[in-house]
Amino acid sequence: MRILVSGASVAGPVLAHWLTRYGFSVTVVERAPAPRRTGGHAVDLFRPAMDISEKMGVLPYIEERATGTQRLTVHQEGSRRPVRADLSKIFGAASERHVEIMRDELSEIYYDATRDDVEYVFGDSITAISPGGEVRFENAAPRRFDLVVGADGLHSNVRRLVFGAEPGFSTFIGAYLGVLTLPNVSDLDGELLMHAGVGRTVGMYAAQHLGEARALFLFRSERALDYHHRDVPRQKDLLRGAFAGMHADVDRWLDELDRTPAFYFDSITQLRMDTWSRGRVTLVGDAGYCPGPAVGGSTSLAVLGAYVLAGELARAGGDHERAFPAYERAMAEPVRGSRAVALSAAKTLIPTSRLGVRGLAQGVRLISALPSGPSRALLRLTTKSGRLYDSVRVDDYAPLPGAAPARPSA
Repeated sequence: MRILVSGASVAGPVLAHWLTRYGFSVTVVERAPAPRRTGGHAVDLFRPAMDISEKMGVLPYIEERATGTQRLTVHQEGSRRPVRADLSKIFGAASERHVEIMRDELSEIYYDATRDDVEYVFGDSITAISPGGEVRFENAAPRRFDLVVGADGLHSNVRRLVFGAEPGFSTFIGAYLGVLTLPNVSDLDGELLMHAGVGRTVGMYAAQHLGEARALFLFRSERALDYHHRDVPRQKDLLRGAFAGMHADVDRWLDELDRTPAFYFDSITQLRMDTWSRGRVTLVGDAGYCPGPAVGGSTSLAVLGAYVLAGELARAGGDHERAFPAYERAMAEPVRGSRAVALSAAKTLIPTSRLGVRGLAQGVRLISALPSGPSRALLRLTTKSGRLYDSVRVDDYAPLPGAAPARPSA
């Protein structure tokens, strides 16, 4: 059975690993000309994704490339006294297993685990998908597949071709994010340096094994901003305007906008669809149910969704009419929970008032100061994140008879 997966970031390679393990023939097509190796921004893997990565045999490589960020320093706008906290305890309160890693490095690990067993086609994109499974590409000749999976992110090309334009499914939750790569100008070593103000928050961090740093900007907007998704100069101007005059540190970080080798800007948007499947096509990860970039645990959700989709296809013997509905039922609760987490996290991380800024700083300090048990209980009382990550369980799916396991690679 031949399955085409669009997207080679996170969900795509994870899905390809498990499909191959269950005996399916998998092709992954990726618009980028080669695997991304720029480092990306930091993402969090919580317990379900950690468990799945362990089953894949790649967890040691993930832990080896963890950012190593352990300390948090929060500067409240207008206050001279920073708040310092143990970041590992804060994450420990949210999930029993957690690691932070640069997104592109995570993608590289998953790709390396599958490249010997999966056909990867870089520098190409799908242009049409027929109901019978005939797929046309920008560059390659048409091919027929039994199933097609869109694992191509928030602005999914597969979703657009099969389900329609993105505005029909996206819900703007009132905030934007920007990420830029810059020199480690603050000489950070295992520390996240954060500045929090009313309607805007920015943090800078550096991975232990990288000589450069990342700055993550989050800010509120009551309305959708006017810009084109390819107009990078306009996006940089919007970011400068949102954070102008916040702090001397932030001004120095913004000065790097014209020199940064990597920049990302987008709205914090949730995708809400009645179904992620139509005929022979389904969606996985951000392509189908993005809870909100940077605030909803979307990377862990994508890993979980890829694992469940592959497992349900194996359980149904490749019958998508049985597997796709089972996949959607299994993922419904984690998706709803991640959406709730995203809304709660956006409200907390980007305060709407000075009281909220003080509450963010003091809450961080209190969770860090308490022992692990009480800190976890406090987080569960004040947010939805602890309940979500600790409650998701990863099922074991039996592979098809005679299927050989895919080989993990360093």
